[in-house]
Amino acid sequence: MLKNKIIILILVMMAAISSHAQTMKLEAIIDSITASHPIVKMYNNEIRSMDEAAKGAKSWMPPEFSSGFWMMPYNPTYLKKGMNGENGMGQYMIGGQQMLPNKKKQDADAAYMEAMSSVEKEKKNAALNELISDAKQSYYEWIILEKKLSILAQNEKLLDFMIKNAEIRYRNGFDKVGGYYKAKAALGNVKNMQLMYESEINNRRIRINALMGRNSMADLSIDTLYRINDYSSVVFDSTLFYQNRSDLKAIDRDINLTYLKQETEKLSLKPQFGIRYDHAFGFGGQPMQYTLMGMLKLPLTNWSSKMNKANIESLKWKASSLQSQKEMMVNEYSGMAYGMRNELELKKKQLKLYDLNIIPALKNNYKSIQVGYEQNTEELFMLYDAWETLYMTQLQYTELLNDILRIQVSLERIMQSK
Repeated sequence: MLKNKIIILILVMMAAISSHAQTMKLEAIIDSITASHPIVKMYNNEIRSMDEAAKGAKSWMPPEFSSGFWMMPYNPTYLKKGMNGENGMGQYMIGGQQMLPNKKKQDADAAYMEAMSSVEKEKKNAALNELISDAKQSYYEWIILEKKLSILAQNEKLLDFMIKNAEIRYRNGFDKVGGYYKAKAALGNVKNMQLMYESEINNRRIRINALMGRNSMADLSIDTLYRINDYSSVVFDSTLFYQNRSDLKAIDRDINLTYLKQETEKLSLKPQFGIRYDHAFGFGGQPMQYTLMGMLKLPLTNWSSKMNKANIESLKWKASSLQSQKEMMVNEYSGMAYGMRNELELKKKQLKLYDLNIIPALKNNYKSIQVGYEQNTEELFMLYDAWETLYMTQLQYTELLNDILRIQVSLERIMQSK
């Protein structure tokens, strides 16, 4: 028996440790998303792909080789040496040519290709910001639901007290039955709300597990501590957003890419040099011969430079467009942030009123009526009304707190702060 008790105790302790190990703070959840979410792997692979492609930016054009007959007569008799010592006609030729790269053009191409992945890095950070904000929102909603369940549990006890007390009083003829049935119905509603909130908690658990790249149905609990931040002294100007927001940094990288691409197009207008060598074997006593020639491409001519010049002009306007887009986004973010902060400060003041005045007063009101009810100076329906007012106000308090945390998450999303 003692052995069995020890085994049971060990199992209980292991279960407790396992359960405790599943309790995660918000910081741990964010770290897990940053490390494990598939979108991170997708962007990392894309970045690696671009970096690998950039390694070939300074490669040469492939050499070209040729082989075949040169100036061959249709009449094969002319291939032979003549009776009077004349050389035959026709040659067999092999040759090759190689265009020589422009060092400055190669450097420009390399700078452009190496910079391409910088845009994807900022896009990855922007995508992560959205995922982290979603996780924060689900995390805080879970905390609010836990608070609502705690309120329901407390009020369930109060309703049980009212119902049991009313049953005794009704049997003894001291109370009316009306308030009793209202309390019974309210108890049913409380249990219904408990089921609904538990289901919503499961939905938040599934969402957070999915964001962390885990099995959606994996066991998970959260640390219910939270913090309401103070943003009253923050200046939501362009400096803040340029410094923090990855989507704006991605636009900056795009603007830089357009300038780098412009440089490659300008250098494409420079002449390009090459070399060609041919070696010929003559027929009918002809000596071996060779050709050694330099080659020059001239893209400066009007008919060959139109595309490059058009691309240079197009890229100039694209850079201007991206700059305007960046300024527009900053103005929008600034307006949204100031509006959210104003709403946040209002709701924090309202929450303080609930904490210091409204809820304490309603609790005292309920307690005073409860004392009167126990002393038979108050009726059940008055106690029920006092409870209902307190209960609804407590739920209003949690909704107000939920609004504060939701605005805080939205503000942090705009600021891109972890």
